[in-house]
Amino acid sequence: MVRGWKRAALLLGIAALAVVTYASFASAKNSTIGGKSAKSDTVLTIMGFGTGDDVAETRAAIAIKAVGGDVSRPSGGFNDQQFLAAVASGNVPDLVYLDRAKVGTYAAKGAFLPLTSCIKSQKINMKQYRIPGVNEVTYKGKVYGIPEFYNVRTVLIDNDVLDATKTPIGWLKTSNWPNLMKAAKKMYAESNGKVTRIGFDPKIPEFFPLWAKANGVDILSKNGLVPHLNDPRSVAALQFTVSLINAQGGWDKFKSFRDTWDFFGKENQVAKNQVGAWPMEQWYYNVLASSSPNVKITALQFLNRKGQPINYETGSAWAIPKGAKHQQAACTWMKTMTSVSTWMAAAKNRAQLRKESKQPYTGILTGNSLADKAIYSQTYTSINKYFDQAVKKFVDLQRFSFNIPASPASAEFQQAWNDAITRVLAGQQSPKAALDQAQKEAVSAIKKAT
Repeated sequence: MVRGWKRAALLLGIAALAVVTYASFASAKNSTIGGKSAKSDTVLTIMGFGTGDDVAETRAAIAIKAVGGDVSRPSGGFNDQQFLAAVASGNVPDLVYLDRAKVGTYAAKGAFLPLTSCIKSQKINMKQYRIPGVNEVTYKGKVYGIPEFYNVRTVLIDNDVLDATKTPIGWLKTSNWPNLMKAAKKMYAESNGKVTRIGFDPKIPEFFPLWAKANGVDILSKNGLVPHLNDPRSVAALQFTVSLINAQGGWDKFKSFRDTWDFFGKENQVAKNQVGAWPMEQWYYNVLASSSPNVKITALQFLNRKGQPINYETGSAWAIPKGAKHQQAACTWMKTMTSVSTWMAAAKNRAQLRKESKQPYTGILTGNSLADKAIYSQTYTSINKYFDQAVKKFVDLQRFSFNIPASPASAEFQQAWNDAITRVLAGQQSPKAALDQAQKEAVSAIKKAT
């Protein structure tokens, strides 16, 4: 409930600033992004990219050198209200780093510049980036962002739970929902009315688009204008995933137990055999390799109902606000940060740091397919049969990715289906009633934004 109020407050804040923001967009200078290098007196201002880990800082050092001037990187991630306030005041940052899902909304509002001239003048090879990542930042045929990281979701299995409960691993293929339900029940455990082990966690609301896609429907049309939230296949996907949770104690007990997990620590849910399996982003294999490298795991690719691999990809992007003062430098930064050579430098440094600290290294997944090929062929070394198998699976799964298309009302669309699922989990509405309401809310939001 608290998270819902926060999202509502955020959208109200965005709406309150919208009138002033549109006026600022109209008056902002829409100059051409071009040039091969930045001027030495440039002070490039970036929002959403403060000091980060070794991968971020290795790349930032290279990009700063390429820009040839000073770079201002205030701490903290991208903040919608702060950005809109900056636009309203006429003092926008030169560059923003944000979730790719938001790019379409800001492009539709006129807040971001199309990168046509940037890409052309600096000869950025857009073919190196993964198509779904580029699609996410493309609105009405124009590219408004450069993709960076790239998430892949596989089914992560705790082999010890699988063996202890004598659950066939074939039951965990997401193509067969009846068998998946049997696996969830077989691996589930409770004591004195409390959940002590989750058999299978469907990871909703977060992964609802994945389950809907597995059942044959995209929850948003390719042009980002037509929601399919109450399509019968979407409703069936929600009914099934909620039934998994209800079969394992119900949402309150299920979530309460899950909230006790030491997710990033040595006593995590896999190390303690507190979960049988669940779909998860690939970065968590790195967490496990670092915190509990001796766990026995298996990764399965997520399959649709026809038995075909699919991946719901998400990630970050770079974009240039309309009215930015140093667009040339911003273009140079984006190109450099996402280039093959820069990613390789970061990967080699990460691999060396892990080697020195005697920690496993699971590689880095990016939005650049050429960089990924180089990273995994040149920097990855064997960890053990469990992690090696997992890495092979998630690297291969990238090519089966789909994305949520850029939409003029991305935030409202996401809030609509998130809130719908929350209501269903709380027992307030049926899946159909909740998604019918979400459909109406999404249609209305998109209509107002176009």
